[in-house]
Amino acid sequence: MDILTALKISGSGLKAERARLNITAMNLANVNTTRTIEGGPYKAKSVVYGAKPLENFSDTLHSTQAKLRTVEVVEVVEDNKPFKEVYDPSHPDANEKGIVLFPNVDTAEQMVDMISAKRGYEANVTAIDAVKSMALKALDISR
Repeated sequence: MDILTALKISGSGLKAERARLNITAMNLANVNTTRTIEGGPYKAKSVVYGAKPLENFSDTLHSTQAKLRTVEVVEVVEDNKPFKEVYDPSHPDANEKGIVLFPNVDTAEQMVDMISAKRGYEANVTAIDAVKSMALKALDISR
């Protein structure tokens, strides 16, 4: 694996973790949203990742080499958990029984997801730093 390939793989990881962090931030921002454009309360969303084969010239030369893969966001899916029901007859979105449907966003779960995305992002940055350090060491050897 050459240096640029390692950077490409880690770069795809950075992009995927950034997307995950954006979705988590959107979920947290809408934790109390009872009206959406689609109608009804906001539905929590999550990111689905997929492995994408990394095709380059060296892979075709070395067919015995393990196939390298990058990561990509395949889709963003809505959570199917039921909405939270809260009795508040004074709320403008309350039904005839006084029940208000709040989003199915679990704040604790979103915070854990945010920390996990941050750690994944940091791991990819560390990998990029290691590749950069290796490239600089290789240049120092040639001096």
